Amino acid sequence: MNNSRILINNLKILQGVNHNIVNIALILFGTLLLTISAKVQVPFWPVPMTMQTFVVFLIGSTYGVRLSFLTLCAYLLEGAIGLPVFATGGGITYLMGPTAGYLYGMTIAVAVISYFANKGYSISYMKSFISIVLGSIIIFAFGVLYLGSIIGYNKASWIISIYT
Repeated sequence: MNNSRILINNLKILQGVNHNIVNIALILFGTLLLTISAKVQVPFWPVPMTMQTFVVFLIGSTYGVRLSFLTLCAYLLEGAIGLPVFATGGGITYLMGPTAGYLYGMTIAVAVISYFANKGYSISYMKSFISIVLGSIIIFAFGVLYLGSIIGYNKASWIISIYT
């Protein structure tokens, strides 16, 4: 049995299969989950509340650092080329709009959560909680800072009070 702390590496069904094929399949599965979670939303202005953050936590806790980072990069690339993977559509202009900071923050946060999972932080609830809180801080820091640069920091700080 593989002694890796990354959950995806311990699945017996994936052992013996070409590593590249498994990684591509996992990236596509991750982007599919992110797309579905983007559509589950509570509409707010200018940034809807979605289930994407939960899926980022899930991917970060189960995939390795490189695989999770590549999954989020593939998701952003899918959206950039125009696929409707984001909460309200897709396209390159979406990556410069009010939600862009949150999307970029998710990309950094998933790598940080994966790093901590690889260090054993996914073994206990308390350690998982620490890595997920850190991921949340990263997502909201990127999101609110970028959103504030677009709509003003007074309005962006109001967004924080909605989510907390």
